[in-house]
Amino acid sequence: MAHSSAAAARRRRAAGPAPSLTGPASDVHPVLRRTTAPPAALDLLAQARAGLEEATVLEAPNERYATAHLAALRTAAAVLAARGRPETTPRARARIRSAWEVLPEIAPELSEWSALFASGARRRARAEAGIQGAVGRRDADDLIRDVAMFLRLVERMLVLQPVLPQPRPDPDLPDAG
Repeated sequence: MAHSSAAAARRRRAAGPAPSLTGPASDVHPVLRRTTAPPAALDLLAQARAGLEEATVLEAPNERYATAHLAALRTAAAVLAARGRPETTPRARARIRSAWEVLPEIAPELSEWSALFASGARRRARAEAGIQGAVGRRDADDLIRDVAMFLRLVERMLVLQPVLPQPRPDPDLPDAG
């Protein structure tokens, strides 16, 4: 009997709700946290979240795409702010590299995300330039979903989870104090 109830509990946990696009960062695949995020990284994450929310309400596909891509870029910048180290040589400091190029070196677990968003950089530039038909509605919607998942994953990596509220004391139970 105990075996069947344990199996039922495992099935209930395995069949949990699907991750939401805007839900808390706790519903994505767990990634080990190396450090807590510094204030600059937290600010970039907040800007990314606001940009993503803005992208969801914009009408024009070009604007939606460009705004969502910028949110992804701010999310990557948050990782770089939290984990990045300054280049040690003057020559390396003088070389300009995109965040998508640096991100896999700093956070190898985000390499596929970096490649995905790097591949959309040219399209974002065309969308920002206002080129008619640079992106379609489906392209913008797909990018918004991708950025939402990327943002939640990075939030989970960098930010300590909030402390859950303690249960309210039961008024029927005597005080333990």
